[in-house]
Amino acid sequence: MARIVSIQFSTAGKLYDFDAGSFELPHGTRVIVETERGLGIGTVVREPQELTENLPEKLVPVRRIASQEDLATLERNSQLEKDAYDFCLKRIVERNMQMKLVRVEYQFDGSKAVFFFTADGRVDFRDLVKDLAHTFHTRIEMRQIGVRDESKMIGGIGICGRELCCCSWLRDFQPVSVKMAKEQNLALNPSKISGQCGRLLCCLDYEYETYCCLRKNFPKCGKRVQTPTAAGIVDKINILTGAVTLKQEDNKLVVVRREDISEDTGTEPSQTRVQTPAQQKPAGRQEQRDRQQRPQQHKQRETAAVSAQQQAAPDSPRQAGSPAPVETDAAAGTPPNQGQGRRRNRNRKHGHRKKQNATSPSTPSGNSGA
Repeated sequence: MARIVSIQFSTAGKLYDFDAGSFELPHGTRVIVETERGLGIGTVVREPQELTENLPEKLVPVRRIASQEDLATLERNSQLEKDAYDFCLKRIVERNMQMKLVRVEYQFDGSKAVFFFTADGRVDFRDLVKDLAHTFHTRIEMRQIGVRDESKMIGGIGICGRELCCCSWLRDFQPVSVKMAKEQNLALNPSKISGQCGRLLCCLDYEYETYCCLRKNFPKCGKRVQTPTAAGIVDKINILTGAVTLKQEDNKLVVVRREDISEDTGTEPSQTRVQTPAQQKPAGRQEQRDRQQRPQQHKQRETAAVSAQQQAAPDSPRQAGSPAPVETDAAAGTPPNQGQGRRRNRNRKHGHRKKQNATSPSTPSGNSGA
């Protein structure tokens, strides 16, 4: 069994569990603990609780309760942080570096100073670190953070008129999307749904689940519904007040209560609307494919008919009124210039005749006895 106490190192910061041991630690007590970066001073947020199961691994005990000397050391570190911030900011301006200094934190024992900054990309701060180490004679750490962490460190007043949630009580950032603003019927204006950090407001996530649960009891926009006093299509809904705006056939808007609406009497108007010939969709892919294959099928039928005629009477003389036999290629046994009948007729129409090949057999004359 161990006595677990929760401690935070900054306002609205993450909570860390430590072993309280035999110390009596009420809420708000300042204590000295051992961290991964060295000694640190924190504030008790949750009083010690005795746990026998699900104990955290590698539980570190509390060193001692902060004394007056420890609080005086904390004040000296605060003054050093201000001096380091001013010096670093001056060096950043002189070197024209593309970065924004946010905050400087000194470890409780003064073994290291951490400089927090924001930047759009990677920054080469090697020369800056040399200047800082030469001036303050301590270990220097440059840490790049995001815009949300910047607002959490700096603080400010939100559009609601109160202190920012991230710097007052919100310990962890939750993902926020535009879908949450749409679900709550908010205007998608970036200046109204964005916070001091330029990202979407964290408070959009607070009531999102409530809106989703309440919306299930309302009909969707575009559905035709009926009440004891009116009937029409749902044009607008108000989840908080429970009011539903109906649009009747004469384009008149009527506001009714959600409890007065009976079951849906129809589908959306777009599904029952009859399409005009101009609005009908064009032919499908199968019809277009059939149209493209029709000329090829016609040529295949003509070729099959000619070959069948030749096989039926290959050596018989041509009768009067019968079509002239088709010349065939001696090697392949197929009609020469197959598929070029249109081009040949076009040449004959203009008074031209294509010269025959000398090696091809001559066409028999119609008057064989002349």
